[in-house]
Amino acid sequence: MPASPLSDETLHLIAAVREALAEQLDARIDVQERPLFGCHAFMVDGKLCLGVKGDELLVRLPPAQHDAVAETPGVRELDPRGGMAGYFWLEPAAYATRAQWQHWIAAALAFNPQAKATPRRTARARAAPP
Repeated sequence: MPASPLSDETLHLIAAVREALAEQLDARIDVQERPLFGCHAFMVDGKLCLGVKGDELLVRLPPAQHDAVAETPGVRELDPRGGMAGYFWLEPAAYATRAQWQHWIAAALAFNPQAKATPRRTARARAAPP
């Protein structure tokens, strides 16, 4: 079954993230886009940095700041069970102003060099029984 088309709202948010990354990053830094966690993910140097799903923005921040960030209005944890510290969904109200938008983009990019990359699993590893 083909994926449903993306809404104009989602396409605009994806374009805004692309533009923000182009403004903030040196052209030599590797940025890739791919589906991940059911969203349109932006991988910076092989590590998840940002993502878009509907009108929400996914940001990856330092796990040590998880509890403080989780208290921010308009922010919710990617995994409410606590299994993915530092990953958050932002509702539009949390990134509505230019200052808010710049804060979240800058925070995700600032953490990216310290973030650990998850090695891509090979087809063989995915097929092996646990």
